[in-house]
Amino acid sequence: MSPGSRILRRTIGRNGRRLSAGTALIGVFQACEAAIPVLVGVIVDRAVTPGDGTALALWIGALGLVFAVLTSAYRLGSRLLVAAIAEEAHLLRVEVAAKILHPRGVRTDLRAGDLLTVSTTDADNTSYLLDYVPRIAGAVVATAVSAVTLLLISVPLGLAVLVATPVVLIVLQVGSPRITKRVADQQEQAGRATSLAVDLVSGLRSLRGIGAQEAAADRYRAVSRRSLAATLRAARTQGGYLAASTTLSTLLACGIAILAGWFALTGRITVGQFITVIGSAQFLVEPFGLLAVVPGLIAGARASADRVAQVADAGLLLPEGAAAPADRPCELHLSGVRHGPLAGLDLHVRPGEFVGVVARRPADAEALVKLLAVPAGYEGTVLLGGVPIDEIDRDQARRLLLVEPHHADLFTGTLAANVAVHADGGALTEALAAAAADEVVATHPGGLDAPVSERGASLSGGQRQRVALARALLARPPVLVLHDPTTAVDAVTEHAIAQGIRALRHGPGSGFGTVVITSSPALLAATDRVVVLGDGVVTAEGAHVDLGACDDLYRRLVLR
Repeated sequence: MSPGSRILRRTIGRNGRRLSAGTALIGVFQACEAAIPVLVGVIVDRAVTPGDGTALALWIGALGLVFAVLTSAYRLGSRLLVAAIAEEAHLLRVEVAAKILHPRGVRTDLRAGDLLTVSTTDADNTSYLLDYVPRIAGAVVATAVSAVTLLLISVPLGLAVLVATPVVLIVLQVGSPRITKRVADQQEQAGRATSLAVDLVSGLRSLRGIGAQEAAADRYRAVSRRSLAATLRAARTQGGYLAASTTLSTLLACGIAILAGWFALTGRITVGQFITVIGSAQFLVEPFGLLAVVPGLIAGARASADRVAQVADAGLLLPEGAAAPADRPCELHLSGVRHGPLAGLDLHVRPGEFVGVVARRPADAEALVKLLAVPAGYEGTVLLGGVPIDEIDRDQARRLLLVEPHHADLFTGTLAANVAVHADGGALTEALAAAAADEVVATHPGGLDAPVSERGASLSGGQRQRVALARALLARPPVLVLHDPTTAVDAVTEHAIAQGIRALRHGPGSGFGTVVITSSPALLAATDRVVVLGDGVVTAEGAHVDLGACDDLYRRLVLR
């Protein structure tokens, strides 16, 4: 069984009660719809033709009762099924999001945009299977009721339905694998385009700074065109399939109607039976058409389920850890670490120490941040509190070591919700002041209750940085790693932040360790010592003042 099929089977299994009840009610609805042409024919033969008013009233009452049952069954069934679809989509989104955000990291090649598509669009498409199943069952019930009706009226008419319907479905099933393949390709290309768009928008300021916006636009244009081509291929395939299914279904219904007309003309069936056959043939167009397009619908759901399974079944980057080192004093010690461009890095951050890191190559800084955030795929030794970091329980490791990346995310909500969920007022005030985020709060009429839009788009770059920094400081981890936390603030604010970090985390007896990866003179001047990285290793180390006086490379990197 493929991973996607397993996801689909689980979707049906855990919604069994609602799905069964909803399917049964939709079946009743379709049976009632199929019975309406029968009742109309009976009314013509038993009431209209003989002119019996009493019989006419009774049969019209029966017809009204069928309509009442039909309406009630549809409303109740739809309510159950919509609830099941919404809940299943929610469960799938939560499952995928939990895997993506797992503390041990998910092992996948999918980029941010692809993961976003899987956790939203693909989760929804997979849950739609709960809509397709009752629709299939209803169409089968409608076809069966109509076929039995036609058999009772005329055996040849009933056989025409019972034989021709499976033939049509078998013919149309041939195109299902092609639809699955093209829909999967469409979703993959769309995910790549979304991922690239997310990356380009988040790095737009940097792209403008180096004059690379045209190159970035060309790259996105190429990816977007591939996505468009895949979408058009999928649309053409689905459109051709729909055209073929509609044509065959209509031809089948028309053939039944023509055959019934001939039987009526030759006296084999009555006028009322003829009306029943014509009504049934017209009614059958809908279930025939649905049964014809269902393979395409299920193909789309299977393609999405495969992508959901790709994330849900992905392995984890980090092994399960059980060690729990003491909270404080807690030190960070890297020895002979090789990871990406890092080529044997040695770095020791002692309890209570404020260390600056200056990287000659931006890739070295990025690799160090990524390693400490998700310590996987490296050689050498990384100790946290004297214990190998990959042996520590991940919740404990995250509490001891917090890495705040350069592009920190803010979320829809308020300033207070973005800074702290649980914190006393005094600690929150101190953290806001140390990050100069109290100025951000003061500039908004709502204060801490001021709204924040998705990804912090309602704030300026500098305001986003200060809010994210306040959030990191408020967490009070024993070891805090900051990557370029002040690139979007002015020099005066930067100096205030540097002094605020030092005062908050490195007062007498604090025992906190802080690493700031930056080229900011204001931040580096507040540190106890500075480590300079060149070609993936430490090339110089000392106080900011001393390095500025005697190291030409350091002056070029920092004192520009």
